[in-house]
Amino acid sequence: MRSRLLVLALVSLVLPLLALVPRPAADAVPPPAPAGPLVVEVLSNRADLVSGGDVLVEVRLPRGVRARDVRVRAGSRDVTRRFAVRRDGRYVGLVTGLRTGRTTIRAAAPGRAGSTVVTNHPAGGPVFTGPRERHYQCQETARNRRCEEPIRYTYLYRSANPLLPGLRPYDPADPPADVATTTTDQGVEVPFVVRREDGYQDRDRYTILTLFRPGRPWQAWAPQRQWNRKVLVTGGGGCGASYTPADPPLEDYAGTIPALPGIEQSYITALGRGFAVMSTALANTGHNCNVAMNAESLMMAKERLVERYGEIRYTIGTGCSGGSISQHTVANAYPGIYQGLVTTCSYPDVLTAGAQFADYHLMRQYFEDPTRWAPGVLWLPTQVAQVEGHLSHLNAIVADEGLFTSALDPEHDCPGTRTPVAGDPRTRYDSETNPGGVRCSVLDLMVNLLGRRPRAAWGPQEKAVDRGFAGIPFANAGVQYGLAALRAGAITPAQFVDLNAAVGGLDVDSVRTDARTVGDPASIRRAYRTGLVNEANHLDEVAMINHGGPDPAIAHDYSHAWWTEERLLADQGHTDNRVMWFGAVPLIGDLTWATEALLAMDRWLARVERDRSSRRLAAKVVAGRPADVTDRCLLTGLDPICTTRELDVLQTRLSTPRQEAGGPSANDSLACRLRPLRRADDDFLLVPFTSTQWARLQRAFPDGVCDWTKPGRGQGPARTWLRYDGARGGAAYGGRELPAPPRHSGGGWAAPVFAPLLRQ
Repeated sequence: MRSRLLVLALVSLVLPLLALVPRPAADAVPPPAPAGPLVVEVLSNRADLVSGGDVLVEVRLPRGVRARDVRVRAGSRDVTRRFAVRRDGRYVGLVTGLRTGRTTIRAAAPGRAGSTVVTNHPAGGPVFTGPRERHYQCQETARNRRCEEPIRYTYLYRSANPLLPGLRPYDPADPPADVATTTTDQGVEVPFVVRREDGYQDRDRYTILTLFRPGRPWQAWAPQRQWNRKVLVTGGGGCGASYTPADPPLEDYAGTIPALPGIEQSYITALGRGFAVMSTALANTGHNCNVAMNAESLMMAKERLVERYGEIRYTIGTGCSGGSISQHTVANAYPGIYQGLVTTCSYPDVLTAGAQFADYHLMRQYFEDPTRWAPGVLWLPTQVAQVEGHLSHLNAIVADEGLFTSALDPEHDCPGTRTPVAGDPRTRYDSETNPGGVRCSVLDLMVNLLGRRPRAAWGPQEKAVDRGFAGIPFANAGVQYGLAALRAGAITPAQFVDLNAAVGGLDVDSVRTDARTVGDPASIRRAYRTGLVNEANHLDEVAMINHGGPDPAIAHDYSHAWWTEERLLADQGHTDNRVMWFGAVPLIGDLTWATEALLAMDRWLARVERDRSSRRLAAKVVAGRPADVTDRCLLTGLDPICTTRELDVLQTRLSTPRQEAGGPSANDSLACRLRPLRRADDDFLLVPFTSTQWARLQRAFPDGVCDWTKPGRGQGPARTWLRYDGARGGAAYGGRELPAPPRHSGGGWAAPVFAPLLRQ
């Protein structure tokens, strides 16, 4: 009885004291957690691919564990002060000061513990792309050889005056009087003021833009309310090699066509709706035509965004020409970076279009020089166009001059290189005077992916410097140019024989040779393995909207969009996760489609995000497509008066030299398998070759002709998330497998429904 009275007395004393202890806010109370160990989750990236010395981490607290009892260490350092229960109830902190290499982050509470290993890489890279080029010229303001310098913030605003389009400089200390307001898609009304962050990662520039309230705080666990946690990534056009930093592109058709006056850029629309906008120079194929480096720069910038701005619901890409290439190939080879793609002036990848343009390059040297035609051979312009698979030879000229030559010529003047000086490897390559110089071919930019040419294939320049240049990943050996025209009676046997005997091939410097190009077998195989050739075998879990219009002979005809369509169909049996929009405006289809496609993609991904069913993500993507987001074709007015499948001809779905030689309509064979050339082949049964012509044809195809019934040499699916550094140093040519993604990492990249994209 006395003990019971003592307990009651103690309770009467303690309860008033407990009432004096402040309680946490209602939204700071952690949700119930299951019993078990502490779980340490890296939110901002895969735990083994972290960069820049910091990482956003959540410690999941089991039931019965109080946050105040948890201690967190990064290696030997106590970093507990970095953590707190945030307003969403989670115990989250930004760990900074990580050294390069492996660090164990360990959380412990009485009777409980959990840990994960983080592998940090320098902010200047590389992370997984392997050894860097020997020559690189940083910006003048760089603080070190990794081109690092302090992050810079500037402010922009949108004017309420409709005669002042775009974004204009904004001074928070002296704000202008004409600032417009915007209401985000979450219903938050704010002044249309944008903060732009510019920094350097991976030796090149990135930028992040968001609606911003100057003077107000923003942390990853407490972003300003106007951010809707969605991201738009903008890309640029072209295909090139550069050895110095550049500006990240923002405009819808950057690198392909100039900004259109009076048309709002989709990134401005996205900002007004609450998106963050992100761009990296290295993801611009016109500056850096290398899928691994495209992906690495986006990964690093996305990590930065999660760490400083907050976790992301989903990421949408947009871009024309090279901007479509970067989206398609990154999404296929590095799944998880994108959840939706908006492509324009579309190509599936670099190398299959590159093989088409290489054929044009060779054909130009034949067709444009009648002195190379055999006596009695005369080519009409219509015959040339038919053999090339286009409406006119102008397409070949533009594709060659504007794309192939600038991308594949190792001697052209690319950014970051200087005039060749004999024996100076820091200056540009010259085949005669400076064979050890910097090569401006995109193939050499891709050397870690393609590998080097075998010693047996070395030319004089390679022997002079005692190393092979990047391998040649395509071949035209066995391609019977003009075969379809011959069978149709559109060209004569003499024309067919003369073209195939005289067209020749290309050497490692893209200089014409009399012999056909046979390519380097290992490099051809690696082109598929690394995702440089996009067979669309990992695109089933992204949503895609492609839009475009007729091509006025500048190498962007709609057939390239159909290449992707056919590869998707071959891989997954349907194309229900991709829609095709065609319009009358050259190249882009419609003046406002970039913005319209962004908004349609946003609705599509929001529906997928809400899908809580147990079906696979690929099925959710298909099921989530809004009913009004379908294939369509606009010719006049605003109504979809036709479907894309009804207007192949109007859509300028043209052909290629290899397709006219009997190759696949998907144009995904870089190098065909060969079979013997036989007079009795069905192709030639009705062709009256003379004995002299047949003998010349045999000399043109000493090893046989293409057997298009079989897959091409080396053809196969891409492997995902490859790394290109050797386990013992140097390069791992063709890539080596990353381990499976560490458990409990990368969750900040996208909403939970998209989490399967982070697997290999």
